[in-house]
Amino acid sequence: MPDIDRITDLAHLGHHAIFTPALERTVAYFVDLLGMDVVRDDGDTVYLRSFGDYETWGLKVSRRDIPGLEYVGWRTRSSAALARRVAWLEAEGHAGRWVDDEFATGPMYEFADPDGHRFRLYWDTEKYVAPEEKKPVMPTNFQAYAGRGANVRHVDHVNLLAQDVRAQREFWERGFGLRTYEIILTDDGEGEIGAWMSSTIQGHELIYTQDQSQTGSGRLHHFAYLVDNREEVLRAADIMADARVPIEAGPSKHTAIQGFYLYTREPGGNRIEVAHAGYLWFDPSSDPYVWTMAEWRTKPGWGARTPPEFHTYGTPDVP
Repeated sequence: MPDIDRITDLAHLGHHAIFTPALERTVAYFVDLLGMDVVRDDGDTVYLRSFGDYETWGLKVSRRDIPGLEYVGWRTRSSAALARRVAWLEAEGHAGRWVDDEFATGPMYEFADPDGHRFRLYWDTEKYVAPEEKKPVMPTNFQAYAGRGANVRHVDHVNLLAQDVRAQREFWERGFGLRTYEIILTDDGEGEIGAWMSSTIQGHELIYTQDQSQTGSGRLHHFAYLVDNREEVLRAADIMADARVPIEAGPSKHTAIQGFYLYTREPGGNRIEVAHAGYLWFDPSSDPYVWTMAEWRTKPGWGARTPPEFHTYGTPDVP
């Protein structure tokens, strides 16, 4: 039973940005099939939001030759919290740079994790103010119910591929106080092939799984967006099927964190999950659950097995 005074400077997973070689079709996927709204269109970069976002925008999509991750954002709990995490990064040899020109956002500190994924920390952000036609009847909501496509509420989590999962996990635990809820060990028990972490009681905000390529670094496995119930995941499957979007995996239930899922790839090639639930963990004193590979292979509970490419494909793709 750990008695740890954890760092609590990160508030939640925040703004996030991806690259796509098919910008117009990618934006149409997020708008028509997932139910997001375009907030700003700069030609080669488009900012979108979901109806449950309290910030002006949540997702940034930019045109590039190949798909992949631009950055993952974390909002800090205060300006002082931002300064503390920047000081730690610089003291530990992970110095980055300040970015001052992101839309509707104050200064952001960009840095890389040990595998090369780009992250940004920020405090100042522009809150969303709904126009008259999108004002919600409930004053505690940020926007009127969208009711379009899969009707995603907001980002749920991100899964990143890494050559050394343990190194990533220890980086975030030590430097940012993330809690690890589940770990999967390698066959020999010496390494790790998966780690599920969060800054909150939500079972996962940040996941690392093993990159099975020998050359990849900084690769994205998927972003996941939350819907209100399992039925909406099933409905999303019907929507994707009628739109002729291939379904890679699901609808089904994950073993780790126990969320209900549907995976497709947006037209640019990035994998996207429509997700519901996953557990909330209230006990502040528990250790992570550590799966041996033998136990993991038994797949307790229920749920379909994911296809082989689910464990190898990421963006950018590698041979």
